[in-house]
Amino acid sequence: MTLILNGDTGLSDVDGSASTPAISGTDANTGIYFPGADRIGFAEGGVQCGEFDASGNLKFNSGYGSVATAYGCRAWVNFNGTSTVAIRASGNVTSITDNGTGDYTVNFTSAMPDVNYSVVGVTGGWGSAYNYATVNVGAGATPTTSAVRIATRTAGTFNDEVAVCVSVFR
Repeated sequence: MTLILNGDTGLSDVDGSASTPAISGTDANTGIYFPGADRIGFAEGGVQCGEFDASGNLKFNSGYGSVATAYGCRAWVNFNGTSTVAIRASGNVTSITDNGTGDYTVNFTSAMPDVNYSVVGVTGGWGSAYNYATVNVGAGATPTTSAVRIATRTAGTFNDEVAVCVSVFR
């Protein structure tokens, strides 16, 4: 393969394909190629395994049989909701506000692009002191781009939980 350098702009006029990527190492069928206008493709073993499309979406094949858009988890948190609320681990969450028994606000480090996100949550505990509660979004407050209020309830009653895990997708 001949590389064409275009002055100071670098590599040009070499699109390649999944089976023969434009940029590869010693493994000639694994690398980067350009499948179409404003798209960057990634190949492994001569098969497309990923792509950035014209809208900047990351697409990859994660066992689905084809490359599909990845919808990322924008924020997640695992926290102890009893006594003094404490975050065990998190991503894009600055803090948890304890609004009362079983009522929390998850505060985001970086704001969501809008309020049309999806919140998924589970609760539980360990040993003999555990409940299986539901996680409800809202708890009397409309979600914002900077935070979402959640409630943990068992049979309609607010209760604190040892383990509260919340994920936000958009």
